[in-house]
Parts: sequence; C-alpha cells; structure tokens
Amino acid sequence: MSREKIVVLDFGSQYAHLIAKRFRMLGYYSEIALPSADVESLAGAKGIVFSGGPASVYDENTPDFNSEILNLDIPILGLCYGHYIVQLGYNGKVGKGDVGEFGFATLNFADGMGGAESKCPLFKGIEGDQQVWMSHQDTVFQMGDDFEVVGSTKDCPYAATQNLAKRRFSLQFHCEVKDTPCGNQIFQNFADYCGMEKNWDQDTVLNIILENIKKEADGRNVLLFLSGGVDSTITFALLNKALGQDRVLGLHIDNGFMRKNESANVAEAYRKFGFTNFIVEDASESFLKAIAGLTDPQKKRMAVGENFITVRNEVTARQNLDDSWLLAQGTLYPDIIESGGTKNSHTIKTHHNRVAGIQELIAKGLIIEPIRDLYKDEVRAIGKKLGLPDELVMRHPFPGPGLSINVLCNDGKPDAKNEEELPLAQKELDEIKLDMFCEKCTASLKRSILPVRSVGVQGDFRTYRFPALLTFREEGNGFYHFPDKREKIEECSSTITNSAKYINRTCIKLYQKPDIADRDLKIQEGYCDRRRLDQLREVDNIVLTELHKSGWYDKIFQHLTIDLPYASCADHATFVLRPVISEDVMTARFAMLPKDLLNTIVHKIAELPFVDALYFDATNKPPATFGWE
Repeated sequence: MSREKIVVLDFGSQYAHLIAKRFRMLGYYSEIALPSADVESLAGAKGIVFSGGPASVYDENTPDFNSEILNLDIPILGLCYGHYIVQLGYNGKVGKGDVGEFGFATLNFADGMGGAESKCPLFKGIEGDQQVWMSHQDTVFQMGDDFEVVGSTKDCPYAATQNLAKRRFSLQFHCEVKDTPCGNQIFQNFADYCGMEKNWDQDTVLNIILENIKKEADGRNVLLFLSGGVDSTITFALLNKALGQDRVLGLHIDNGFMRKNESANVAEAYRKFGFTNFIVEDASESFLKAIAGLTDPQKKRMAVGENFITVRNEVTARQNLDDSWLLAQGTLYPDIIESGGTKNSHTIKTHHNRVAGIQELIAKGLIIEPIRDLYKDEVRAIGKKLGLPDELVMRHPFPGPGLSINVLCNDGKPDAKNEEELPLAQKELDEIKLDMFCEKCTASLKRSILPVRSVGVQGDFRTYRFPALLTFREEGNGFYHFPDKREKIEECSSTITNSAKYINRTCIKLYQKPDIADRDLKIQEGYCDRRRLDQLREVDNIVLTELHKSGWYDKIFQHLTIDLPYASCADHATFVLRPVISEDVMTARFAMLPKDLLNTIVHKIAELPFVDALYFDATNKPPATFGWE
C-alpha cells in the first residue's frame, strides 16, 4: 500500500523542493514528481502542488505537462508558473505583464476571504493584509472558468484564486519561502483540506539518510571533500556514524581561497570534536594556476571544481586508495537547482560540485551525497541531532571555491556590450521615481551604475547585470550617510530592480578616499591572484572579527566581502559588504547591521591603504544571489 502524501510537480522552480520540505516540516510526507508523470504514478496522493518554473507558458519549449492530472478528483494548488497552468487548464488567459514583481508585495484579501470564517480554505485563520514574496513577469489576464478572486496586490489583480467546485486553488506568489510569513499556515490549511494525517518527522529523515549511506556505500570506503563549512562537516559526521571512522577519510584541501587562518581553525575544531580521520592538503598553487587569467565567473567556478578532482586523484594515489573508494560531497539541494540540475530548471551558476568531472563520477555511481535533498536549515537541525557543537553547526556557509568567487576579475579591455548597455542602465535608473526617503536624504541622493556585472536570479532565470550605486550626503573624511530605516532602503532597492532591465542589485556608498574623485575610479585589469586574495582576507577578517565581538555573527546567516577591480590604480580595489539573513538559501534579505557596528567596520576598513571605496549591497534574493559570482 502506497504512503499518503502531497505530491509536488516540479516545473523547474528554484523553490520546488522547498515546497516539499515545508510539508515535511509540518509533518506530512511529500514527494517530487515530473509534471509529465503518469496519473497511475500519483497513487496515494491526497493533494498535488504545481511549482513555479523559469519558463513562460507562451514559450516554445515549456515543460511537458500531463493535462490528465487536472481531471483527478483531488485538491490541486498552483504556485506562480503553476498558477498559470491551473488557469490555462480551465480556459484562463496568461501573458507578459506590464510590470513584474520581484520581492515583497502586500496581499489584500477579497471580502470574506480571510480570517477564522474565511470562504477560502487556504486562508482560514489568516487575518488582514499579508506580506508575500513574488518573482514573476508573466501574469493572469483572465481567470479560468468558475474561478473567483481571493486576493490581489497593487500590480496583480489575480494574485490568489479558487474554484471550490473543482477543488482548485492558484497563487501568484511563493508561499513556500519564509518571506511569505503566512506560507506555512497556507500549506497547513491545504493539507487539512486534503485530509492528510501527519506521517513524517526528523527522526525518520535521519534514519533514512543513514540507511541510504550504508546502502550506497555497499561495503566500500568513502573519501569526503571537507571545506570546513556546515554542509561538508555534517556530511562527515553522518558518514562516520553510518560507516565508522575506519571506513571514512576526510580530505580538507587548502585551495588558497580560504579565509584568514581558516584551514588551521577548521582542523582544530575537528580534532576538538574527536574527528581523527582527516588530512589537510595544501594545494593553493595548483588552484591559483587553474584560474589564472580567467574572468568569466562560470569558467572560474568550473575550473575550481575540475581541479578538486585533479587534486583528489593525486591525493588518493599518494594515500594508496584504490578504485573501490567512493567520493562523498556535502551537496545541498540548492546547489543542484542553481546548477540547472533538475529537468526543468535553468542554470543560475555552476557550483563546484556540479562540474563535468563530478557529473561523470555521479553517472558511474561513484559519488555519495547524503544531504542532496535537504536545505541549510534542515542540515543544521540534523547536525544538532548528531550532537555537533554550535561552533561547527552554526558557522557561516563557506563554499568549496571559497574567496575565489568573491574576487571579480577583468582583463582591462573595452567590452562592447558593456559600453552599449551602461548608458541604457544609467538612463533607466535616472527615470525611476525614488521618493521613499526623507527630504534631506532625497535632496543629496546621487545615482550611478557600477561598470561591473553580477549574477542574479529573477523569475527562476539567471541574470548577469549591473549594480546600481546610491550615494547620499558626505559626512566628512570620505564617509557617507547610510539611511536609518531598513524598510525605506528595501523599498528603494526593490523599486529599482523591479523597474530595470539592466540592473539586478542596489548598493549604497559607505566610504570613498577623500582624495579620490568619482572619475578617478576605473575598471582595472585584475585577476584572482594571491595579492588580491590577501587583500580580501584582510577586509573580510575585519568584518568577521567585529561581527563576533558584537554578537552579530550568530544573528545573520552569512557575510560575504566582495572585491571589485574598480579603483584608482591596479593594486587598489573597491570592496562590497554583503551581510544576509536567510533560513534556506533559496531566499534572503540583506542584514541591517546596527549603526555603531557598521561604523566601526567601515572606519577600520578605511584605514587599509589599498581600499579606495566601500559599498553596502542592499539587495534581497531574488533578484540578487548571495554572492556576485
């Protein structure tokens, strides 16, 4: 007899597995399936959720969908792209909207659709206007037959709809992300409406992972890449628990892209916890050589990933490890999604654990990835269940490529596309109405475009666009005013990125050397070499040290320091502070640091002779990714 479940049809959304995860966290077993799945394969489903996706419904190459699923006599909930599929299935009309929505929006309920006596089962017990998270350009122009409006936003009249006779619901927003606070209640209400009984818990998850490790290892030993980050550390603990330390070897590769004293600190933390089955390999020269001269972020990531395989092969040969050893990785589901690793998803950025060499090993069955279906907060919960200390479990994420992806590179040559699009980006920025700040801030506000590109994600697509730079009044000695109110900064940032075709980030100037004019800052030829990495390490260490001292390290999810080749001369640089708050990596908000802490950090960084300017990245995800590459 099949297990009762909620089935999520994956149309390629960045958040498809997050939907399943939310139901599991609520205590309901949930599975992912393709939208082309046979109706028979959905046996045991008490309800079905259609995920979002990167395609437009009017594109030529849309995900295959088995329309017979709409004939099933069970509740169906469509989200974003799934919202369109539901509407089209009942003769609705969908097209590209005049205005896209990326980030926060306010959902207003139609009469009688919210509260304890809601006429919409999804919103029972949810009172008043609700913050929701949007990521769409397409929109519903006409609802399907017999659907009614449940809720709307200022730019989306059909943000929530229902057809109770058919037991069909569709929402334009993403209720699976934490930035839609009522999302869990919506899912709980949907599960109740489906008649689901609770049948899933954390102990079950842990037991399944341990059993899968034993099954996949099948008597073989396992070598694990240890970056020192949360994911690889908890994977190491899981492997040791499932197989024993005598069958597991951790390999920490110092690739030259580590934070200041990172490798020594990682080794000490492991030894303190009782891990003795690991070795440290200094391969910094090998990795620096692998990315020498590269400027494209995708090529740089792939070079780092392929070199991990090269170093792995060299180490296994020296350690006399034969071909029976499997390779393990602390891959998370977001790594797979952002690398375009599901049938209908688009590549946002290629993670080092999804390059060609790794894919070949996966195809041969030589890779174990115990946490590949989990998200960061789930992994941390597993780590605590295993007894790991907060020192290891609550560390800020630090991916395998390390600081290399925080050093933006440029060959110094004119770029025709940039020269064409920079004026267009400036023009659209100048035309955007920004009236959310106080009179004093608005009077001093200057707008410019940074002549570098960064990776972003909008509507499940990868973007590679320019950051906007906002400059407020100068307060003396090169330090600039930073607005006090988060909601004003957030509104401004979202307004810019929602309205712009060429912009995917919003930055605020914090400092610029008093003797350097704006015109003196130019793109410099610069690559990811030891000098630039050492400079970045110094700036990054100031930030992390102050975060620890103030107690704010544990209040934010991650801080990244970005090095831009934008300076007055080749051996100087501009740096960007990027503190973020997130629970699941798939969405994030910039962290608003206390004024005194931010001032301390900025003043200490300004003392470094190679720092020409310092900016703050005030962009949420979406439309920006965490890092710039």
